[in-house]
Amino acid sequence: MNYEKIDVKTWKRGKLFSHYIDNLRNVLSMTVDIDVTNALKMAHDRALKFYPVMIWAVSTIVNRFEEFRYAFDANGDLIRWNFVSPYYADFHKEDEQPVLLYTEYSEDLKGFHDAFMTDRKKYVGLRGFELKDVPPNVFNVSCLPWIKYRSFDIHVFDEGKYLAPVITWGKYEEKDKKYMMPLSVQIHHAVSDGYHLSRFFNELQQLIYELK
Repeated sequence: MNYEKIDVKTWKRGKLFSHYIDNLRNVLSMTVDIDVTNALKMAHDRALKFYPVMIWAVSTIVNRFEEFRYAFDANGDLIRWNFVSPYYADFHKEDEQPVLLYTEYSEDLKGFHDAFMTDRKKYVGLRGFELKDVPPNVFNVSCLPWIKYRSFDIHVFDEGKYLAPVITWGKYEEKDKKYMMPLSVQIHHAVSDGYHLSRFFNELQQLIYELK
């Protein structure tokens, strides 16, 4: 859980960051239909669950680019984590309540998948935010598998300094022999622009195409 402290005055994005933090705090939100055909096939062939496979995929891209790994420390200083892990919603249909769980990110898909399944079983009795000792180097992930949506927004009503990405996806549906799924990313404009969001989606799609 190492990090680097950022000197905003010398940082290449320092002036943009300061403007969006001091004068115009806002969040970028983008939804793109992702072709998850190969991810579904790979999960089926390897007897893996699709949800942790997708969590691993988005976590891989989040960790690939620094704009998704910024945060403020306890002293209010800007930092960049060496890596971040997913803090995800696990829905319990029996009582229609979620629990927020954390599984440390691993570059190894199978290793992450197994750790996810272990955590899910271990904390099956928890609900809401009952999981304790969640580390600070996390980002938020959730899924709405019941509906194919066009866009999705979450408004974080803090002081406008939440820098971690919020990633959500909906129901996949077959279209032209492909399974397409809406995926949304929200990120503070202080650390990311439209270019970075576009790159995220392009890199994620390529990663899914290359899954074996």
